[in-house]
Amino acid sequence: MIKGGIGGANTKTGLHFEAEADFLTLIKKQKGYNVDGNDIFYNKEKVAMTFKKHELYRYLETKEIDYKKFISKKILPDDAIFVIISNTIFIIEIKFQTVAGSTDEKLQTCDFKIKQYRKLLAQLNVEVQYIYVLNKWFEKPEYKDVLDYIISISGCYYYFEYLPLQKLGLPVPK
Repeated sequence: MIKGGIGGANTKTGLHFEAEADFLTLIKKQKGYNVDGNDIFYNKEKVAMTFKKHELYRYLETKEIDYKKFISKKILPDDAIFVIISNTIFIIEIKFQTVAGSTDEKLQTCDFKIKQYRKLLAQLNVEVQYIYVLNKWFEKPEYKDVLDYIISISGCYYYFEYLPLQKLGLPVPK
């Protein structure tokens, strides 16, 4: 479910996240999906590539892109998913919290981070979207302002413990 009414938590059309879950682990469990290294296949057709943390920068090196020419410091995504058909890289940040803390402020950085990723990835001529996957902790009323802020930023979204495959432009298993 996304606050504001788009989508729903149907485990057949998306990935249900828990505190220790990551994108690759969850996509491997989906019918029709297979993973080989960083490559994601659906019914034996390559549909996406995924990069965790420093893997994104190793991929950029293979494209002869030196991040230092575009941004001054590495920003490390929990997951970066390049969906081939839409030519879009989705930066996925997973934030699970059980007490108030520094994650509260990290949610306020989506505008800066999406701009940094867009500068970094512009040489690949791809679209960039930034998605938080949050746990139920962030449904509390005191997070309303920051959640409203996230969706006010072009290309930034959030979901609670769920990421719809359709939002990523990935095939939904039948």
